[in-house]
Amino acid sequence: MRKFFVFAIALCSLVAFNSCKTTKESAYKTAYDQARQAELAEGQGQQSQSVEIAPVVSSTKKENVVVDDSYRTEKVVLSTGAEGSLKAFSVVCGSFSSKSNADNLRSSLVEEGYNAIVVQNPDTGMYRVICSSFDTKEAAAEARAQFKADHPQNSDFQKAWLLYNK
Repeated sequence: MRKFFVFAIALCSLVAFNSCKTTKESAYKTAYDQARQAELAEGQGQQSQSVEIAPVVSSTKKENVVVDDSYRTEKVVLSTGAEGSLKAFSVVCGSFSSKSNADNLRSSLVEEGYNAIVVQNPDTGMYRVICSSFDTKEAAAEARAQFKADHPQNSDFQKAWLLYNK
């Protein structure tokens, strides 16, 4: 008898909760259908109105691209790479306290076609990986912008900076 009583209570509860759910769902569905019909009716009324389309005007004037030519000054010496490849202004794309980490990055850049070198700052002991080096600040700034554009997904390369070797 007790099992029957528990079963009856469970069955009544199930029926009661399902009936509430169906009522709520149907109320939401009714409201949604009414809103959808109102949108469609409003959209049909707007279609009959004429719309004036303005012509597209293109400009042939090019915007000036601002190139960041700020730089950091350090005294560095060549550690790994071709002699004579270090010039006054360089694009630094990595900075490491470990020479092996710097050499690994240099190797991957050389595989990509860069004339990469590793230099060391004797004052700090840091190894800088340079992807390109130039005589002028402007050329280095343009190369840094191109390097960043070539590696948009690499957040570390987006932090590349200019080094002036004093």
